[in-house]
Amino acid sequence: QVQLVESGGGSVRAGGSLRVSCAASGSDSSSYAMAWFRQAPGKEREFLAGVSWGGTSTRYEDSVKGRFTISRDNAKNTVYLQMDNLEPDDTAVYLCGAVKYGPPYFESPSVEHWGQGTQVTVSS
Repeated sequence: QVQLVESGGGSVRAGGSLRVSCAASGSDSSSYAMAWFRQAPGKEREFLAGVSWGGTSTRYEDSVKGRFTISRDNAKNTVYLQMDNLEPDDTAVYLCGAVKYGPPYFESPSVEHWGQGTQVTVSS
């Protein structure tokens, strides 16, 4: 079992940057592939970026490629999402999800553990 807690959301103007964090606790947290998703009001939850459980592979959704960077620090049991050049359409609740021994890409139904989410608001 692993517990996930996101932090670092907030409000920023378009073109700005934010870094959100997902801290994992519980046994074998380093054995989980981790991914960031987001969900805006009235929209489906969408995959943004993922990192394999070994940390050697990453995957990005096309709309954030080149703007968002995922990384993991297994010593701190934390996964980060650095978000640059933010746009108003990036406004959403950002959530991290985990799949044990998973690949860097997985969809919502495959997620074994979710965090509670953190709000990101980008104003124009």
